[in-house]
Amino acid sequence: MQPHLCLLGDANSPHTRRWATEMRARGWRVSLVTARPEPLDGVEQRILPPVRRQADWLLRAGAARRHVHELAPDIVHAHYLTSYGYLAARCGRHPLAMTAWGSDLLVTPHRSPWMRWLTGWILRRADLVTGDSASLVEAARQYRPRAPVHEIHWGVDRARFAPVPWGDKDGLQIVSLRAWEPNYHIGTLIDACALLRQRLPGAPLTLHLLGGGSLEPALRARVQEQGLAQCVVFHGRLDDAGMAAVLARCKISVSVPESDATSVAMLESMACGLAVVASDLAANRQWIAPDLLVPAGDAHALAGVLQQLAEDDARMRGIGTRNAERIALDGDRKAQMDQVDRLYRQLLK
Repeated sequence: MQPHLCLLGDANSPHTRRWATEMRARGWRVSLVTARPEPLDGVEQRILPPVRRQADWLLRAGAARRHVHELAPDIVHAHYLTSYGYLAARCGRHPLAMTAWGSDLLVTPHRSPWMRWLTGWILRRADLVTGDSASLVEAARQYRPRAPVHEIHWGVDRARFAPVPWGDKDGLQIVSLRAWEPNYHIGTLIDACALLRQRLPGAPLTLHLLGGGSLEPALRARVQEQGLAQCVVFHGRLDDAGMAAVLARCKISVSVPESDATSVAMLESMACGLAVVASDLAANRQWIAPDLLVPAGDAHALAGVLQQLAEDDARMRGIGTRNAERIALDGDRKAQMDQVDRLYRQLLK
């Protein structure tokens, strides 16, 4: 009989969807309790009332508990500690796994003593905790959870995200896969590209913006102000195939958030053999060389690194090759999800 895994998370998140799909492929029956539904093949969904503000999570505990009780899974796994993690902790069902996503440990608990206390309370109810970077694992351990904490990142589907011949890439095409939200500093990237065009006026520069988000009107206005309308392509949200098609055309990927754990967007860019420029965060230092890290929000520093790369195609290509090799060694999604499957089955013993 199939073991039953109940996830608590956003059904409209690609990370939750990939996790569910990977676990189904490993023989699990998967259900999902979510406040943000989106159909997912083969996964029974139980839908919570919408959440419009952080305090709404406190009001969803009863509904989440009823759904989990009715589903009666073998394992409950909550994704994002300070929302679904809280709901899972209130359900009182074990074994209980929890995955921190980044801001839920690196940002939210520091907003108030109450949130810090609540985060510790949530973590101490877990039987297994995972985070996708060493910095996130260390942050979790500071709360002294009773459960083991494992570093497991989302990994890359290397069948979809793989290098293409460097010679097939035209001009200087730069991509960002990050959401158009304040944390990700897309405006900083636009400003850096404006500076880059001033410094290298003849360079055939194109900036591809994927991801979508609430700042779209402001970012479109910024592109106009900087005179970059002919250089910037707003793609919005694309599926994996669409993302891979854009990555195949690009030489550089930029990921410069204020706060982050290990970014799947960054790993996918590396897998495709791009040079990656990232913000100087603990999680990024695990993957990116120091000379390619910049302070978040610093357009001049970012433009400087982009210019160095643009002026040395052989260096760009070499960085991209090493990035793809690193993902083949350490970043394969199958290996990461196989480890999760083993941890789940240990919990059931």
